[in-house]
Amino acid sequence: MLNIIFTQRLGNSQGRSKITKTSKTNILAAVNTWLAVCLLAAVTACANSPNSKALEESLAADPKLKQNPVVFSSPPPATAIDTNSTAKLPPDFPTEIPLYPNAELIEVSGQTDPSPKNVRLRWQSTDPVNSVQNFYSTEFGRRNWEIVSRPTAEGQGSLVATRDNLRVTVSLSPTQKVGGSTEFAIDYSKESPEIATSPQPNNSESSASPTASPTPSNSEKTTPTPSASSKSAKVSEQESQIPQQLRQYVADLSQLEVLKVRSTESANLETASTLPKPNKIVTRREYARWLVAANNQIYASRQAKQIRLAVDSSEPAFSDVPKTDPDFSAIQGLAEAGVIPSSLSGETKDVKFRPDAPLTRETMILWKVPLDSRQVLPTANIEGVKEKWGFQDASKIDSQASRAVLADFNNGDLANIRRVFGFTTLFQPKKSVTRAEAAASLWYFGVQDQGLSAKDALEAKSQPAQ
Repeated sequence: MLNIIFTQRLGNSQGRSKITKTSKTNILAAVNTWLAVCLLAAVTACANSPNSKALEESLAADPKLKQNPVVFSSPPPATAIDTNSTAKLPPDFPTEIPLYPNAELIEVSGQTDPSPKNVRLRWQSTDPVNSVQNFYSTEFGRRNWEIVSRPTAEGQGSLVATRDNLRVTVSLSPTQKVGGSTEFAIDYSKESPEIATSPQPNNSESSASPTASPTPSNSEKTTPTPSASSKSAKVSEQESQIPQQLRQYVADLSQLEVLKVRSTESANLETASTLPKPNKIVTRREYARWLVAANNQIYASRQAKQIRLAVDSSEPAFSDVPKTDPDFSAIQGLAEAGVIPSSLSGETKDVKFRPDAPLTRETMILWKVPLDSRQVLPTANIEGVKEKWGFQDASKIDSQASRAVLADFNNGDLANIRRVFGFTTLFQPKKSVTRAEAAASLWYFGVQDQGLSAKDALEAKSQPAQ
């Protein structure tokens, strides 16, 4: 009996659970149906209202676009820049115009201009602008061009030079282009004979008649050049060994009789019409002797700028240059004048001069520049020298010599480095100097706006005494 009652209650409970689930499902379906009917009614009502028209028009497409449709075209492809230059030098390009070695010709214009022809060449180089400027300043001076004007120290302006009937303008940009390239232009024109032979303005004091007391042969706009050789066109075998760019420098100094050499160590000093063995390495004693002799000969009429030779009573500044040394008076005189580093100046503790050792480039500049500037050398560092000169090996220059190297740069076209070595991005400070190179460094003493050359000294000696 109890089992029957329990079974009936269990059946009733399960039935009520099924009914509850069914009721919930029916209620949800009814609610969804009611919401759908309400939404449909609302939309139908809006269709007949005034606001529905405004809403429809605001969302509709612009009828003007149907009449004048806009066509969206793809942007044109970027034009590739042709980096391969096809420009070539004109067939009649004057060979006497120097060409920068690390530059690419990118444009030639003006070839169709009437006579006198004006042609412009545009160049591009990866070198800094100061390297280009130094190259042309040096090469124009070497090749006997007359420099009419030059850029400022900041690189502004143009370098203008003339020679015979040719006029050349090198236009330099003071800043490099993005990407590291430098652009510069060379304009040249051939002047008519009438223009070439007409009197030109006198831009240099060197054209004036020399006097017994020579005056500086250069101004800020011109660079002194060696004397024209009075000899025949035939060059002797010994002279032909001298590099062509240095030949006239050596000739002028030989005429002044300052390049005296000894055939042997014990022989007396000899003076020849030209420098013997010009490509032989010069010793430190030879250069010291020439330095004193050249300075005193060029400043023969200005005793205040002469170097006094040491006397026998002087205490030797160097242990390896005793009073009995044949070059004692010159070497000791340079030390006592403070021109060369010694224990007397306190700039070095080295008591040896090493007179017969080869003269290096940095030592030559260290000894010579003080006689140009006649003042204390400026402070310098590797970065300063590298920025000014563009030397790749600036870090190899002795810290003491770097002061003279930097000061030499400030002398412009009259810098010893430019006159002796020409354009270079490698100074090679430890490299030995030849006799001809040493002589070239002694051809001029002074700074740009005041100084004298061996040419001035020869002209002064040729004038009759007054």
